Amino acid sequence: MTSIVLGDEPAREEALSSPMIFLLAMASGLIAANIYYAQPLAGPIGAELGLSAAATGLIVTLTQIGYGLGLLFVVPLGDLIENRKLIVTTVAMAVIALIGAAMAPHAAPFLLAVFLVGISSVAVQMIVPLAAHMTPEAKRGRVVGSIMSGLMIGIMLARPVSSLLSDVVSWRGVFWISAAAMAVLAIVLYRLLPRRMPEAKLPYGALLASMARLAVNTRLLQRRALYQASMFSAFSLFWTVTPLYLSGPAFRLSQSEIALFALAGAAGAVAAPIAGRMADRGWTWVATFAALTAGAAAFLITHIAPEGSYLSLALLVVAAIVLDFAVTTNLVLGQRAIFTLGAEFRSRLNGIFMATFFMGGAVGSAFGGWAYAHGHWAAASWLGFALPASGLAFFLTERRPEKRRPRLG
Repeated sequence: MTSIVLGDEPAREEALSSPMIFLLAMASGLIAANIYYAQPLAGPIGAELGLSAAATGLIVTLTQIGYGLGLLFVVPLGDLIENRKLIVTTVAMAVIALIGAAMAPHAAPFLLAVFLVGISSVAVQMIVPLAAHMTPEAKRGRVVGSIMSGLMIGIMLARPVSSLLSDVVSWRGVFWISAAAMAVLAIVLYRLLPRRMPEAKLPYGALLASMARLAVNTRLLQRRALYQASMFSAFSLFWTVTPLYLSGPAFRLSQSEIALFALAGAAGAVAAPIAGRMADRGWTWVATFAALTAGAAAFLITHIAPEGSYLSLALLVVAAIVLDFAVTTNLVLGQRAIFTLGAEFRSRLNGIFMATFFMGGAVGSAFGGWAYAHGHWAAASWLGFALPASGLAFFLTERRPEKRRPRLG
């Protein structure tokens, strides 16, 4: 068995406390937010550091590239290195990267810093497998769901919070505040996280090679990653395009009003613990069907009312909540499913899963912007509908499992 210890005493799986779950959820949200703070600030950052309009996009792109590489090359170390040490070291790296971004005198060091911010933000994807290790199977879904709700809240609040903070402390102040938060978090995690030493003794190269075999040979992983890729691509499309749509001639909302719109969408994060409980009860198939259907329906409801009306704005808010609810639900169901495949390679499975649907998100953002530029909201929303609809069509080729009683550990 994998060794999990707190201090010098073995930790009981059943003893994962509510305060610890809250700590892990809060840590996940704070770490994940680092990826998104710079997105609404790209304009003023680029102007101050001398980036051209075209090069300003590198601020977001390099952060995402760093995160994607971290998922593939850093997260798998959770199956090799003592987990508390790995998590705290990665968070400490985030502190250094955020300070580097805050102090950058010109573009080159800033772009390097945000690239490292992306890599270090994968600490959140080390926390989730650790929580799964610390939890008995019968309760694993609800615990993972609770932690993922923190992650989704962090993602959804990062952009409006950074926009509002930058008005008070400038964009550099946003990075300083985040660096301070990460420093405090690293200390807290070092003091409170249990130690877990994986049993794997593979060389790093062999560890990476094993990921390729897992990706090719694990059917459940392939399916859950593709379902979530279809959902997250729609999610990324929606949140790339709606700020453009809301600030355009149909609605003419200010940046503060768009920030409030984004806050409304964060309500969908409450889906995570609900999804976890559904998975624990053996309702994964039904919940997945509902999530993929809701993801597609979210785009359809935006066409009910005339464009630019108060009702159409209200329906956009509803669509944001429904879509976020659906994406979060499917994410938790996917992670809960792949974590049943084996504790010894849980971090590698999570890295593959997250990297796959993160690439889907990058595709959704890119094609969403292109569709909006060529066909406005109509084109972008129909593309958004098609993404989860295709995931649903693929899901329906999966045989529904026989109804059974959930195991109680």
